[in-house]
Amino acid sequence: MASNATLEPALDAAVTGTINYVARAPDRPRYHANDSSRDTVVIEPIALAIEDVRRNDDPPRLDREGFARVDHVSAVRDFRDAAEVARVYGAEITDLLLALSGADDVVITSPGILRFAERSTLSGALDNSKPARFAHIDISDATAAQFAGRSNPRPDAVPQRVCHFNVWRVITPPPQDTPLALCDARSVAARDMLLADAVFDSPGKPEWSFEGLVIAENPAHRWVYWSGLNRDEAIVFVTNDSAAGVPHNVPHVAFDDATCPSEADPRGSVEIRGIAYWY
Repeated sequence: MASNATLEPALDAAVTGTINYVARAPDRPRYHANDSSRDTVVIEPIALAIEDVRRNDDPPRLDREGFARVDHVSAVRDFRDAAEVARVYGAEITDLLLALSGADDVVITSPGILRFAERSTLSGALDNSKPARFAHIDISDATAAQFAGRSNPRPDAVPQRVCHFNVWRVITPPPQDTPLALCDARSVAARDMLLADAVFDSPGKPEWSFEGLVIAENPAHRWVYWSGLNRDEAIVFVTNDSAAGVPHNVPHVAFDDATCPSEADPRGSVEIRGIAYWY
């Protein structure tokens, strides 16, 4: 993974936002999908410029920054209908990731996860429905390898490359009060990524966890977002890639956009994760 590389293009526009980094601490952090009062993450908020790449002449790319915006119309009528999402959306995202990656196979590994800004009555009312409020990467290298092995669609074949993707879209009208910020993978150093435990504490189910990463502050980081997203756009980003010479993973976090009108709908979004395999 490249680190502290010369970044381009120059800023078209930016907002000042607060990125909640995680302070370096002697104990390994833990964070919970639902009960954040049990988290041991020590937040270190940093106000900085977050670039709006909506109108960039040279927009971010999966093979460069590690993320991209794509036009993608879904046939899902109601993303709050879990049965419809399961029936329709997984196949749509499989096709999208196959086309974007050129992989031999793609396996969808999560349902559509709904999240809502805190002004929404649904934020925290549904399982794992709060926005992610500190900079993180969904999975560590160890977790990526474990999940890829478990989901390999060709158990008798050893993949030559495996890439984990997250596909994120808004389900409420623009503008967004809590957009998703993404950090250019080229600006992230290995020492910025701290091992942590992601704990899933779904009501009525046994707790389980896996190893993820939280992000410590580095002035070299370049944070960007897309303003005014709509339902027919998707943000695709890499959460772990086994190949050399490509973006390895992308830190991301929700932030408050102070320029968003107070009467705007609270942001609702859906994300789904998939693994691409090359043999």
